[in-house]
Amino acid sequence: MRKRTVRNGMRLVMAALILIILASFYHGNLSELFSLSIASENRIYSLGIFWAAAIGGYGVVLAAFGLVLPHEKRDESVRILPIFLLITGLILLFFYLLASSFNTPADFKQQRLRPGETITI
Repeated sequence: MRKRTVRNGMRLVMAALILIILASFYHGNLSELFSLSIASENRIYSLGIFWAAAIGGYGVVLAAFGLVLPHEKRDESVRILPIFLLITGLILLFFYLLASSFNTPADFKQQRLRPGETITI
């Protein structure tokens, strides 16, 4: 097993998890930060999920090849456990945010109607 290759693959998986968390739960905050429109917010979400899938897929393939390739001398000092624990923490954070999003109501800003506008129910 080439630990260095496995570690690089796991780093890519960790980056993909961070992208998924940002795109899924904080795309509204990112669009407010950069003063983007609703269409741009949707674009942030779709591009974030796309690039997270691409980076994560490449990371999984790289880690799998690292598990199969023969051992090298320079891989003895490489540690995989810290990155594995970080990935586990990110997965737990994702599921915590997912579960808490079910319980929190949507925060719709109530806007005043302009003259001539109606409410559609």
